Amino acid sequence: MKKNSSTVNLRERVKSPPSQSLVDAYYEPSVTSAIRYQFSHEMRIHLAHSLMLEKCKIVPKKDILKIINAILKLQKNGPSELEINYKQEDLYSYVETYLIKILGPDIGGKLHTARSRNDLNITSWRLALRDELIFLLNRLNDFRETIINSSELYSETIMPGYTHSQHAQPITFGYYLLSLYDIITRDYLRIKAALKNTNCSPLGAGALCTTGFNIDRELTKKLLGFDALLEIAYDGVSSRDDLHEAVSSLTVLMTNLSRFAFDLQSWNTMEFGMIELADEFSSVSSIMPQKKNPQALEYVKSATGYVTGALITVLSCSKNTSLSDVNDGVTAINVPAMEACKRTYNSLSVLTGVVKTLKINSTRMKYLAEIGFGSATELADVIVRESGISFRLAHNIVSLVVREAILKNKTALSITASDINNAALLLFNKKIKIEKKVIQNALNPEKNIKLRKVVGGPANVKTMAIKRKKFLYSDIKENNKLEKKIEESNKNLQLLSINILKK
Repeated sequence: MKKNSSTVNLRERVKSPPSQSLVDAYYEPSVTSAIRYQFSHEMRIHLAHSLMLEKCKIVPKKDILKIINAILKLQKNGPSELEINYKQEDLYSYVETYLIKILGPDIGGKLHTARSRNDLNITSWRLALRDELIFLLNRLNDFRETIINSSELYSETIMPGYTHSQHAQPITFGYYLLSLYDIITRDYLRIKAALKNTNCSPLGAGALCTTGFNIDRELTKKLLGFDALLEIAYDGVSSRDDLHEAVSSLTVLMTNLSRFAFDLQSWNTMEFGMIELADEFSSVSSIMPQKKNPQALEYVKSATGYVTGALITVLSCSKNTSLSDVNDGVTAINVPAMEACKRTYNSLSVLTGVVKTLKINSTRMKYLAEIGFGSATELADVIVRESGISFRLAHNIVSLVVREAILKNKTALSITASDINNAALLLFNKKIKIEKKVIQNALNPEKNIKLRKVVGGPANVKTMAIKRKKFLYSDIKENNKLEKKIEESNKNLQLLSINILKK
């Protein structure tokens, strides 16, 4: 048979070629993105599908051997082997054209037996998303490890705690970081759940209701390293909640990272002076020689905007579409999701470096904690314990003392027993007698922190960090295990494809 691709028309139902405007707007960007994100995954799908077709005796082995040999060569040489003119909308069309050119339409056209572009396309994007999420979880675990190690390192580094951007109560920098650790650990669990729901095979779903051929979906699932099947075919080609869930989780993570970056950027200013970014994560001004700009932190905050935008895109594209295979609801959302993944793990890498190289001005932190009236809550508690009056009365007394101190340009360290007694007399005609030493201890940020031994308090940072590290290392091990399993399935698929040619 003459091997002539012209004997097969891939636009059978449509006689006219696509308009140039459609090519420019849709086909070319779509194929370009597919080459970037889908090519390697499509090659694996073709090999898995071919092996399944041979095992189930749907396509003769002699034909499958030729198809597998051609796919392996294309896989090795890369997409540059394809003759792409952007007149067809997806990568597979060019792959099939390539096979038909080499093998002829009768053999080259058999790869698509018992399969649709619908299940092929959705499977390749799930494989792409799976890889991105595994890689991202590794970066997140690196960041988690950096944060928890730093929380131990700075477990006794006193600083002001803030609410509403105002001094609240004394804490430690380690305690602040440990709270961030728990937040991003919940992010880890959300992304892990998204990965689990992504790691399901739609292959074999066909266009929407499987096929009349007696295929083996479990085999292709195993060959591609999926953990489960998307059993119902219509679900397999119609749903993209895997991607919706993934990008939603990334947006929550990035929002948390952006808030962390905002804190660091504030504390990095001359007005705060509590930290300083390392030079390698800073930039300079073109005109002002004194400037050291927090470039890394600004990147993270801007990247959060992009990821949030990606979430809006993927949800908006899907919102008013039918529950079926449609380009706007199922396909158009893939590239924004990939970009969201990229910006997220870039942000994690940058922030990991920022924290590892951060310079902490512990003297400045402690000084601000001492003078900023953050110990006023403990002072009110002391008045309750020493005098027996209600907390609300003690709260009023300390509020007046603090207000007067601020009006007189004094700091928290200047508060005396006389100040407390005078305020009590003025407000409630009560005398409050508290020893000087008791007041000094109450106003001491370090002693404040050591008193907070209740579960979750800042006195327990090291203990809490040790407990969390056990779960962190378990998470790292589990993710590495999944990554290794997928690597092994990829190697096995390649080996099976090569070995069948030798038999």
